[in-house]
Amino acid sequence: MPHVRYETQGRVVTVTLDRPERKNPLTFESYAELRDYFRMLQEATSVKAVVLTGAGGNFCSGGDVRDIIGPLTQRGPAQLREFTQMTGDLVKAMRACPQPIIAAIDGACAGAGAILAMASDIRYGTARSRVAFLFVRVGLAGCDMGACAMLPRIIGHGRASELLYTGRSMSADEALAWGFYNGIHDPDRVLGVARDLAQSLANGPAAAHAVTKRMLHEEWNMGLDDAVDAEAREQAKLMETGDFRRAYEAFIAGERPVFAGD
Repeated sequence: MPHVRYETQGRVVTVTLDRPERKNPLTFESYAELRDYFRMLQEATSVKAVVLTGAGGNFCSGGDVRDIIGPLTQRGPAQLREFTQMTGDLVKAMRACPQPIIAAIDGACAGAGAILAMASDIRYGTARSRVAFLFVRVGLAGCDMGACAMLPRIIGHGRASELLYTGRSMSADEALAWGFYNGIHDPDRVLGVARDLAQSLANGPAAAHAVTKRMLHEEWNMGLDDAVDAEAREQAKLMETGDFRRAYEAFIAGERPVFAGD
């Protein structure tokens, strides 16, 4: 697929948005390609973690003005809804795949690019990176691709409201202080840091990681008592796995466990 590049290293896949001359904007085709790829990962047992990044010193500048915004002004209601549902389905696919997604963010991270970062599980940035939810600048609401649901849970309601109403950029220091970034690294190191974490997670108990990701998502809609009960059920199931037994046996032997993901 043009504009999206995939690289596999062991059990980690790096997904790179690859239109560096335009700061890696998304097109109709790349939206659909990414949606289908993350859907495919739900059944990809050989992949245990994903790194999402952009080429050429930028993460993603959002939807391509020429290839997306212009054509959308000529579409009818049914076609517009088809597009917005497709973009939302990309976020749903990212949240539904069992693999942790680590975003390595440099330079521009705007519009739909900011959404892709938001929908990732862990985010590393650089001091020069800028995150902006730009929808208001093209006359649209901040409620795009789940932003009004997810962003307040990450950085808080007031901060999310400001960014979504104004469309201003969030600096790297703000992103770190507000909890959007998990860390800030030099531009020449941020991808490597993300890959190192992804490899560490891939070597861990994959079944347990998948449950953690799913429960972080599902428990948004639960009361505390229901969440505690749901976690008790899931943890009990994991106590039947081979990885749980291996961890115990390794502890008794004074060794580090080698997880198999089952």
